[in-house]
Amino acid sequence: MRLKFLVVTLGLLLGAALLSAQARKTLDIYVVDVEGGNATLFVTPAGESVLIDAGNGGAAAARDAARIFDAVKDAGITQIDHHITTHWHGDHFGGLEELAKLVPIRAYYDHGDTVQPQPASTEFLQKVYPQLVARARRVIVKPGDRIPLKGVDWRIVASGGQVLQTNLPGAGQRNPYCANFKLQDPDPTENAQSVGSFITFGKFRVAHPGDLTWNKEGELMCPNNRLGTVDLLIVGHHGQPVSNSEVIVHALRPRVSIMNNGTRKGGQPPAMQIILNSPGLEDVWQSHFSLLSGTEYTVPGMFIGNTFDDEPEALPKSAWTPPPQGQQAPPAPAHNGKAFWFKVSAQQDGTFSVVNTRNNFTKTYRAGE
Repeated sequence: MRLKFLVVTLGLLLGAALLSAQARKTLDIYVVDVEGGNATLFVTPAGESVLIDAGNGGAAAARDAARIFDAVKDAGITQIDHHITTHWHGDHFGGLEELAKLVPIRAYYDHGDTVQPQPASTEFLQKVYPQLVARARRVIVKPGDRIPLKGVDWRIVASGGQVLQTNLPGAGQRNPYCANFKLQDPDPTENAQSVGSFITFGKFRVAHPGDLTWNKEGELMCPNNRLGTVDLLIVGHHGQPVSNSEVIVHALRPRVSIMNNGTRKGGQPPAMQIILNSPGLEDVWQSHFSLLSGTEYTVPGMFIGNTFDDEPEALPKSAWTPPPQGQQAPPAPAHNGKAFWFKVSAQQDGTFSVVNTRNNFTKTYRAGE
């Protein structure tokens, strides 16, 4: 009797997932709050899925994996077909082991071994990752590679410190923002190795650069804009100013930018000035209010996805001032209750909507407007 009940239950779940996939006509994107890490789930009209990054590790791994799994369930899928690790920093791969316990992952993509060995990444790459990929497959990607999807063109535009050298269809125009571009100090960290993606669904286009840093943005976008323009930018590197140069943000001309930041990670004034001044921009959505900017450079509350624990009634106008060098800063405020994602639903004609699931505020961006 118990076996019959399990079979019926499994059948109902699979049937619901099948009906969901058959009814889906949009490319759905879930920007999941993982407290300053990254987790972005894409689900195609055919029901195929790509997850970029899996949130934080350590004590936050189970929390972030559960938040991602909630999005998986909301999307009506029963597995993750493709998982991309942008780079080997703990806020991007840390929840992967816990997530793999909750939902099957069929293929893993990354840039190769780390260039910045750290205890957490070394242990993960030597002990955990081989076990995960043994049950699936691993692909080390390079610029120009594609993720195989039905009806969606997914191209890798940066990986392993290398960037795309050819123009995407319709791109290749000279980038005017390169004239004033100035290099920063070389970045020897994993950030510069990030896997960056460019996704096209009909007329809808979205860029996800991972944590690609300033100089690599210049390599990708100068002297010519190899990517073209986008409707949606998943803001790079949580909105930090070591990324988000004008040569990429302004040249891409996003109508909408979504920033997966934390309360004290990302969204600093120098980056916000560039992001908010991007030509053609209509709105910026932020996972959290940024104490690093205060209300001076923060978007209206209806565009903010999450509160944080013990949030004061009045948020500060000025930016948070870190303690003097050598003194330990207090832990960043976090939100450990129910987390809320932004869900983007895009149509092939370029129309798309964004919903803030905290307050159900929804805005639709019409094609050609």
